[in-house]
Amino acid sequence: MNALTVSAPYFSLIIPAYNEEAYLPVLLDSVAAARARYPGGADDIEVVVVDNASTDATADLARASGCRVVREDRRVIAAVRNTGARHARGQVFVFVDADNIMHPGTFDAIDKSLSTGKVIAGSTGVNMQRMSLGIAVTYALMVPLVWLTRMDTGVVFCRRDDFEKIGGYNEDLLFAEDVQLLWDLMRLGWKQGRKLSRIRTVKATYSTRKFDKHGDWHWLGLMFRFIYGLLFSKSSLDKFAHIYWYGNQRSKPDPADPQQKLKAEAQHFCDGF
Repeated sequence: MNALTVSAPYFSLIIPAYNEEAYLPVLLDSVAAARARYPGGADDIEVVVVDNASTDATADLARASGCRVVREDRRVIAAVRNTGARHARGQVFVFVDADNIMHPGTFDAIDKSLSTGKVIAGSTGVNMQRMSLGIAVTYALMVPLVWLTRMDTGVVFCRRDDFEKIGGYNEDLLFAEDVQLLWDLMRLGWKQGRKLSRIRTVKATYSTRKFDKHGDWHWLGLMFRFIYGLLFSKSSLDKFAHIYWYGNQRSKPDPADPQQKLKAEAQHFCDGF
């Protein structure tokens, strides 16, 4: 009998993490709640944290929470996610960013979605950590694209076999690697009569730290910059990506009470279910 079916968990939750000591504990608390609620049992879900050359206590915090920790020094998010997948043992890969908060019913909902046989992959979508006019406008501009493609953000999932068939995440991309992954899976699914799924009943809570740092309207300017870079100057787009997504500094939660603020938000989110 295949050893995978005997000893391996069903789910592998893969979390890329670079200097995430301020956010990771809150995510892991929400993961623990989701594992406890999964009918298949918590042992059927492994948690793999990929330490992306952190210089803070990210790796230590992950180990203390019982996560498997692997290291990837390349500062390319697609490579970090792929490294987690290579070390994962589960049949279903689940990806979430370290500054998100997971809905407690996530694993059960993913299991039910994949068990239909009609779904190749999917995502949960998100609720924003906070809302403002600028964030609401940005969110609204994204909605039509999500409706048309069924490609969303939040917690992303697929089967190991399908992930390997498409070659995983494209490591040539500095950003939008998650969009490319879902696009590649969607194309594979077309050939097999399977589609992407949006499980909107278990939306993750999405961190607004980029908005906190750069302003609630900054994404509108970024959209024009992306379009210009794609059409006229890919090198300038890559340079910008290094600064915006790979800068050495992490924006922190409220310095007055970083953990309590996030934990209160996580508890408020989970109390509704």
